[in-house]
Amino acid sequence: MLNIWLYSLLSVFIISLISLIGIISLSIKSRKLQDYLLYLVSFSAGALLGDAFIHLFPEIVEEFGLSLEISIAVLIGIILFFIIEKIIHWRHCHILDKKGSHEKEHKPFAIINLIGDAFHNFLDGIIIGAAYLINIPAGIATTIAVALHEIPQEIGDFAVLLHGGFTKTRALFMNFLTALSAILGVILVLIASNLIENLSKYLVPLAIGGFLYIAGADLIPELHKETTPKKSIVQLLFFILGILVMMALLLLE
Repeated sequence: MLNIWLYSLLSVFIISLISLIGIISLSIKSRKLQDYLLYLVSFSAGALLGDAFIHLFPEIVEEFGLSLEISIAVLIGIILFFIIEKIIHWRHCHILDKKGSHEKEHKPFAIINLIGDAFHNFLDGIIIGAAYLINIPAGIATTIAVALHEIPQEIGDFAVLLHGGFTKTRALFMNFLTALSAILGVILVLIASNLIENLSKYLVPLAIGGFLYIAGADLIPELHKETTPKKSIVQLLFFILGILVMMALLLLE
């Protein structure tokens, strides 16, 4: 159990450090950044789906069997993440002026974004902790999948805070502070696992549902906005590469 604590806390701390990546985006031209992010989103979508179907789902079925209870828990996970996204709007919708053009986000919106991001990172911590309860390789694979998803999100969060009136230093600090909520999530799961028998039986299917929702409802639709054949092919290659990376991690088991 000590190894699970060490791996879990180290994993969420590394995830938290990703929140500082936003500063890198300042040195990249917006058009180039957009291209890079789309390829990263492709890779992230493949990794999330790969982790769900190659690591988490086979492990939970092997341990508890494929039951209606597991299937319902996956569906509940999808519904849960749908509700969360509706409530906190973590995709950072823009405020429109009367002419229909985009204005800069106001500071209250940036603060709301911080609250939503903290909750989102808290859920990431729960997902990572639940994966480590299965075994350490599953936890590592899930950490990588979450990290790949966090990079474009954290760059977006950083941009929202800058538009919301925060200085660069303040935006980085607040982004990092909200990212630390993942540590609370993982601690909660690991403590609860000692109090609730077979906790992973319920949390892992919820995590699978969350990964399926994020990949299918958020990331893949973003990829479809790019219709250029050449870039679409590159996106597909990155998508497949994300899946292959998850398959390669089977060598750890």
